[in-house]
Amino acid sequence: MTAAVLAPSCLLCADQARHFALCDACRATLPVVPPACPVCALPSPFAQRCGACQQRPPPFHRTLAATLYAFPVDRLLQAYKYGGALPLAAAFADLLADVVAAAGDDPVDAIVPVPLADTRLRERGFNQAHEIARRLASRFAVPVRPHWIVRTRATAVQADLAHDDRARNVRAAFAVGGPVAGLRIAVVDDVMTTGATLEETARVLRAAGAAQVENWVVARALLDP
Repeated sequence: MTAAVLAPSCLLCADQARHFALCDACRATLPVVPPACPVCALPSPFAQRCGACQQRPPPFHRTLAATLYAFPVDRLLQAYKYGGALPLAAAFADLLADVVAAAGDDPVDAIVPVPLADTRLRERGFNQAHEIARRLASRFAVPVRPHWIVRTRATAVQADLAHDDRARNVRAAFAVGGPVAGLRIAVVDDVMTTGATLEETARVLRAAGAAQVENWVVARALLDP
């Protein structure tokens, strides 16, 4: 059987995809993150730390985002999470790995995916953040530690809540389940919107002694003005 027959089809244009589930042409058209605050990854002139992060520094050190949460990334992420399009995990990990590599810093000590609630994990059959995280771990030869953050209680789906309610929804919803003291941790998630979930996971990691926490996300959503 030839390589052409074995090659996957792009999930956007159905052309042959050399890189996992997306062809090179479609990858090049994905929405690019504009100059952004290095901490929260929201647009900021000259990529300087934004006023919000200066006035109220979050518990995480920085955020690396592969794309904006806009068409067609929003549709792809929905197909991945809710439609079982698992080949996209490799495509998303590949996009995110390129951004992490371009940052050029020393490797983190561990990669930790944001955990799903048990009921949601049973319904979906997989944790979308973990599938991306384990591929990033392989790329960078860094261990993935899926149990170093655990959920302590069930929460409402963040996407179903108003932005102002999301921080309250996840407050005290996580605990640390591993030896994170003194380590640099990368927390992986698919989408960062208000940042409430990632702030809470970073908060508990720092409280447990993590030296530094950064976010690695596939897509950064722009907040409504």
